[in-house]
Amino acid sequence: MKKLALLKAGLLGIIASATLAGCGDDVGKVSLGLFTTKDVIIDARHDPKVAGVTCHISRIEANLSLADPSDMSISCRQTGPISAADIADIDKSKNGEVVFKASLSVLFKTLKVRRIYDAENQTLLYLSYSTKETNGSHKHALSTVPLYGTQAWVEPVAISAN
Repeated sequence: MKKLALLKAGLLGIIASATLAGCGDDVGKVSLGLFTTKDVIIDARHDPKVAGVTCHISRIEANLSLADPSDMSISCRQTGPISAADIADIDKSKNGEVVFKASLSVLFKTLKVRRIYDAENQTLLYLSYSTKETNGSHKHALSTVPLYGTQAWVEPVAISAN
């Protein structure tokens, strides 16, 4: 009975860790060379509120190093249905909302991905950025997911020229 309780507690810990990891999957890892401890990591992250969107984020991982990596790239695509209810449920302010974040270094740098809705063009914008300035610059990248062709698309109202 005690072993079963320990097993259940262990499984709950594993499930909690996976949940806290942000629901991302490492889909690629490329070494930057034989004599370096740095790798390019590619993660797949699913938007927690717009299930039909997947973002692939590449970043430098510098294990065993005090390096302060900032460069990242992001590419987001529609990978499933996007409904009007999904869009109704998101933050539509100019600041949008943070949908993913991950620590980049021991030097208090964080990678964040923020979703911003462009209502005029019916497009989701995904901005990845570093929270710490490096060499005078906050590194960032942008990807867009147009809603055209999805269930969330609203046909624009035609204005007659009379």
